[in-house]
Amino acid sequence: MDSSIEVRSFASSDEVNSPPNARVESVVVGGQRVMRLTLAPGWHWGTDVRPGVGTDRCEARHLGVIISGAVEATHEDGTQKIYRAGDAYAIAPGHDARVLGDEVAVCFEFHGAWGEAN
Repeated sequence: MDSSIEVRSFASSDEVNSPPNARVESVVVGGQRVMRLTLAPGWHWGTDVRPGVGTDRCEARHLGVIISGAVEATHEDGTQKIYRAGDAYAIAPGHDARVLGDEVAVCFEFHGAWGEAN
């Protein structure tokens, strides 16, 4: 970092991935990766991500904020939560997730990524 203030735009993302029904954009700012996830209605981790990752559940830890739409996460321990626009969330490894309803879900995440073991 060259100065005391660093600003990065997702318009110039360091990395862009487009798994089925989603777009994942990443920037590194302040030495930390931040991701913007745009998840289409009908997106489901078990259907859209699991085949490419090869695990039964997502094994990443997630920390983020959802700014539009709604997502339901179900953990292997039986815990089930819905997070909606304006909610902050933390999800432990060992979960599945799906977009609820007909609205695109947009989330910003500060920790974790599909397929990473953190």
